[in-house]
Amino acid sequence: MKMLPLKISTSGLLLFILSIASSIAQSNKTRPPNLIYIMADDLGYGDLGCFGQKTIKTPNLDKMASEGLRFTSYYAGNTVCRPSRLSLWTGKHMGHTPISSNAKYHFKPSDITVSELLKSRGYATGGVGKWAMGGIGTTGHPNKNGFDFWFGYLDQGEAHNYYPTHLWKNTEKIKLKGNTLTREAKDRGRVSKKRVTYSHDLLTTQAMKFIADHKNTPFLLHVHWTIPHANNEGGRATGDGMEVPDYGIYAKEKWPNTKKGAAAMITRMDQDVGKIIQLIKKLDIQNETMIFFTSDNGPHSEGGHKHETFNANGPLRGYKRDLYEGGIRVPGIAYWPNKIKPGTESDQPFAFWDWLPTACELAGITPPTGLDGLSFAPTLFGKLDQQKIHPYLFWKYRNKTAIRKQEWKAVRNSPNKRLELYNLKNDIGETKNLSAQYPDKISELEKLIEEAVK
Repeated sequence: MKMLPLKISTSGLLLFILSIASSIAQSNKTRPPNLIYIMADDLGYGDLGCFGQKTIKTPNLDKMASEGLRFTSYYAGNTVCRPSRLSLWTGKHMGHTPISSNAKYHFKPSDITVSELLKSRGYATGGVGKWAMGGIGTTGHPNKNGFDFWFGYLDQGEAHNYYPTHLWKNTEKIKLKGNTLTREAKDRGRVSKKRVTYSHDLLTTQAMKFIADHKNTPFLLHVHWTIPHANNEGGRATGDGMEVPDYGIYAKEKWPNTKKGAAAMITRMDQDVGKIIQLIKKLDIQNETMIFFTSDNGPHSEGGHKHETFNANGPLRGYKRDLYEGGIRVPGIAYWPNKIKPGTESDQPFAFWDWLPTACELAGITPPTGLDGLSFAPTLFGKLDQQKIHPYLFWKYRNKTAIRKQEWKAVRNSPNKRLELYNLKNDIGETKNLSAQYPDKISELEKLIEEAVK
């Protein structure tokens, strides 16, 4: 018997369906795996050592990559925060989502999320970090969209501040010790004059507690850290929006503070990835836990920091808010001892909208119809002959559009401009516009763009 992936409002019927799902899960001989999806915020393709970074130290993620699978053509759902998360949660690209920018959007009862689907399978579902789909009193709150537990920010604007006055634990406002806001109108409530409690550290603590509390049952955990996003308002106020308690190993470098802060944020995050991996080993659940690491979009040039400082986009063109590769191609690392072959990599294009069907396949669930994503589980297990391939990948950000089919990538930066055309196999940096040389390819991709938004 398969569960219908429907969101319903009648509580009695929902409980009945979930009880059936739980019974089915318990009757299965094979325990479905734990799934941890870690997503940094504004981390560039070139910000990690395992993706070419030369200055910032990321030993834990580098080791994770060497012991797992590195995705070299993994794409965010969008080039900015909220729509990228929307794509991740729902398995749809920007041609089929209600927004394609940071416009306000609250999940509706009709939206089906990956967390709801896995919860119907008997998973404990938790998340920490930045939520952007609705707060208290709305249909978009995480507890109303499949998460048993959520700790962190509900408003993505408030998430700019690493020293907020409060975070949310489900529907409970948790006051943070020692942090006070400037209360200046220009700061929009996003800059603190007294800084004691660092939000990122609390997010990590709560993530690890969730893992320990649910070690004996299958769980889905989304870790949506805000590092290394800048505090934009803080940057305008002080010139330095790279908020971090200390500069760590970079403290003695003769760099500007923004540079020290940017590096320290990423290394601090890397250390916390290491803590999570060590925890699952300590709990002896490493063989039944798949960890996936990525970023929500390309690197920023905000808060007084510039993405060029550490070559954060690596060999790619563009950065956050671009639909060139630097704005949407992000690091992707999958780690699963004794399931994923160490030291492997895939250059097959996958994207955020593939997470929902992948999680469903790993959990033993039939995903809903009408998705744009496809499962990359076969790639995880090295079964490349069974891996389905996207006919194309599509992005939209405001009036910008982009499409990739195999090695061909087309970008349009405004509606009245002709498509630019690049061959990513020969030109990963998108330096040579080939549109005039390949008019037939332009026509082909134009038709696919029309198809993508139907």
